[in-house]
Amino acid sequence: MSEELDRLIHERMRLGIVSALAAEERLSFGDLKAILKTTDGNLSVHARKLENAGYIKVEKGFEDRKPKTEYCLTPTGRRALELYINRMDALLNEAREALERT
Repeated sequence: MSEELDRLIHERMRLGIVSALAAEERLSFGDLKAILKTTDGNLSVHARKLENAGYIKVEKGFEDRKPKTEYCLTPTGRRALELYINRMDALLNEAREALERT
């Protein structure tokens, strides 16, 4: 394998986060939590790793006097996801070809 998969995105929860954000311009913490069916702590830990890598942007504010956290995919994150998907597609094609030869 000449190209490595992005280990940061390859983890299931982080792949879910960036995929959900690729489909929607922005999502709240509650929306992401519901989509991914995860806990507050689990989502927070994985979102922080993506934020530290520059893959997602986190915006904190208030709505009706309640704290609100929203996430969006950065251009760096979108590109990383595109590269990841392209690499996974290439790997799947290689596997299909190998199966067809057997």
